[in-house]
Amino acid sequence: MSGRPICIADFEQHAKEVLPKSVYDYYRSGADDQQTLAENVDAFSRLKLYPRMLRDVSAVDLSTSILGQQVSMPICVGATAMQRMAHADGETATVRACRSVGTGMMLSSWATSSIEEVAQAAPEAIRWMQLYIYKDREVTRSLVQRAEREGYKAIFVTVDTPFLGKRFDDVRNKFQLPPHLRMKNFETDDLAFSSEKGYGEDSGLSVYVAGAIDPSIKWEDLKWLRGLTTLPIVAKGILRADDAREAVKHGVNGILVSNHGARQLDGVPATIEVLPEIIEAVEGKVEVFLDGGIRKGSDVLKALALGAKAVFVGRPVVWGLVYKGEEGVKEVLQILKEEFRLAMALSGCQNVEQIDGTLVRRDQQRTSKL
Repeated sequence: MSGRPICIADFEQHAKEVLPKSVYDYYRSGADDQQTLAENVDAFSRLKLYPRMLRDVSAVDLSTSILGQQVSMPICVGATAMQRMAHADGETATVRACRSVGTGMMLSSWATSSIEEVAQAAPEAIRWMQLYIYKDREVTRSLVQRAEREGYKAIFVTVDTPFLGKRFDDVRNKFQLPPHLRMKNFETDDLAFSSEKGYGEDSGLSVYVAGAIDPSIKWEDLKWLRGLTTLPIVAKGILRADDAREAVKHGVNGILVSNHGARQLDGVPATIEVLPEIIEAVEGKVEVFLDGGIRKGSDVLKALALGAKAVFVGRPVVWGLVYKGEEGVKEVLQILKEEFRLAMALSGCQNVEQIDGTLVRRDQQRTSKL
C-alpha cells in the first residue's frame, strides 16, 4: 500500500503486506470454502438506499445507547481474539481507541491482554465481555465475576461454537499462538493456548476448543449464567427466528445476529439477510445488534434501517491495529464514523431515530438471478 489509507480495504492491504502469513490468514479466513465470508459483504450490495431530500441535515447526531450505555455512534468493536499478534499493545490499544472515539469494545475471552489489563488501560471506556462456556464451569464463573468486578457492562455469551469451524488456512498453517504470547485470562498453559506439547497436524485452536469448550450447553444453561451475574446478557450467534424467540424466553437482554465472521458453519446466510426476521421475532422485547460484513458507513445505515440497534466490527479494527496500534484503530473507527455521518446526511436523517425501513429495498434485478 502506498500513501495514507482512506478506506477499510487499504488497511487490510497493508496488514496483508506486513503480517506473517499464518497470522494474516487467521484473522482474514472463514470456514471451509468461505462462501459465507464473501456473502457477508456481498449481501449489503443487494440492498439499495432510497434517500429522502430537503430534510435540513446541517447537523447530524450519530449518538445512541446500547444496553443503557451512551455511545457516540452505533458502531462498536466486536470481540476479536489474540490481538497482540497484530500489535504489541493488542487489546489495550483497542480499548484506548474506543474511549477516544466514544464507543464500546467487546473483549474476547481469548484475549492476549487480561480482563484486568484492559480495564486498567481505559477505566472510563465502555467495555463488554465476550464469553465461551468452558467444560470447567469454574473457569467460566471466574471470567464472569472478574468482568463484573472490573466494570464491564454486559456479557455477550457465544452460542455458536460447540466446536470450531474448519478453517482450511489454519489447518494448513497448523495455527497456534507465537511462543511469546498466551491467552492472558487463564492461568494454566493448556487453557492459555500455550501448550508445550503442541497441537499436531491440525489447527491448534480447533484442538484447543475440542478440549476446553463445552459442546453440551443448551438453553437451560442461560439460567445458570444468569445466576452468576446481574449484568445484561446478550446471546451472540443467533441466525433463526425460533432461536431468537427462545433466547428472549430464557431472559436474555439482547441478541447479536452473528455467524461468527463466517468462521463456523460455511453456507449459512449473511447476517444482514436474516436480520429482519430476528427483529420481527423479538417483537421489540430486547435490543438486537449485528456483526459480519460491515466495511462502510453505508453498511451501518442499512443495518439500522433493517432494525439493528448497533453494529459490531471485527476485522477492520484488527487491520487498524496492525497499521498503527491505538492510532490505527482510531483512524478506522473515525473513517467508519464519518462515512456513516455522510450516509445519514445524504439519506435525509438528522439522527438515528429517523433511520427506518423505508430507506432500503432489495435489488430485485440481482435477487432474481440468484
